[in-house]
Order: sequence, then C-alpha cells, then structure tokens
Amino acid sequence: MDRRKFLVTVGGMPSLGLSCLAAPTAAWSQADSRRERALVAYFSWSGNTRGMARQIHRKTGGDIFEIEPVPPYSRDYNTCLDEALRDQRAQARPAIRNRIENIGQYGVVFLGYPNWWATIPMPIASFLEGYDFSGKTIVPFCSHGGGRLGQSVTDIAKLSPRSRILEALSVHYGGGSSLPGDIDAWLQKTGMST
Repeated sequence: MDRRKFLVTVGGMPSLGLSCLAAPTAAWSQADSRRERALVAYFSWSGNTRGMARQIHRKTGGDIFEIEPVPPYSRDYNTCLDEALRDQRAQARPAIRNRIENIGQYGVVFLGYPNWWATIPMPIASFLEGYDFSGKTIVPFCSHGGGRLGQSVTDIAKLSPRSRILEALSVHYGGGSSLPGDIDAWLQKTGMST
C-alpha cells in the first residue's frame, strides 16, 4: 500500500450529529467497482477544520458528522493547549457527544482534525476506537499552524490497522482563497473526486 502523504501548504456552525446537506451521495470507481457512501467526520476547535470539512462535503456528498468531546476543550487558546497536552500525555479517550448509528453504511471516511502537539487530538482517537473501520478507506485532512501533518497519519494508521489510509491533505490555518482548488487537486490525486 502506498502511504506517501500528499501535502498542501497554503496561506493564511457546528452540525449536531449527522446531517445530509445539499450535495448528493458520492460514488467512486474503485478497483472492486463498489459504490461507496461517504462520511465527512471532523473535530474542529477554532473553525479551520470545520471550514475544510464543509467544503469537502460539498464536493463529495454523503453525510457530515462533527466529533464533539464532552466536556469541550476550553475556548481560551492557552488553556486549550494545556488541556490537549494533558490528554495526549495520558492517552485520554474523551467521550464523544453524538454517535453514528450505522457506520457500516460508509465505505469512505474523510477524517478531519487540527494538528495538536504534532499528532491527532485525542477526540479523534476516541472516534477511531469507537467504531469498526475494518475494510474502510480513511482519507485524512488536517489544519495546522506550521506543524503540517506531524505524525498524525501514522497514528491514525495505528488506531485503524485494518483500514486503507489515503494521502492526507494538510492546510495552513484555514487555507485562504486557494482552499477550494487545493481540495479539488487532493480529491483528484487520491481518486476521491466525483
């Protein structure tokens, strides 16, 4: 399996559970010719990853799900950094507010998160351990303030060893005006464009 990372570095309302927005369900020509329903699942603290998730959802369809930890992280930046580091050191698995009732209906999961301390936030670990992703395709996307992907893709692969992990998209902060084009290029490169 090719595990090279696709890296894009550019400039500069939460959903409650699953919601089917305007875009139709996506289908891709995979080697096995199956039609696979997409899920865009994401955790966002500042809104950068949420913006990416919404654009990916508009382009791929399927469903969208916000991973919301309980309790939420502090809205104060420095306090949140401390909480995130504490959870990482403890390998904590924060509770998630909502639950996907039928993960089996999805063949492709776009998984979004900010790079926190060079890896995934612990709510992403909770999400990955909370469902069976065996045989599914996980397509990571990450917002960052300079750390790019860190070791996040490796950590996702460790938590989902029976999944196919595609090349990740890494975007600096919110991605700026080039974000739609960067997403299009990434979807095309990974074979996930509709």
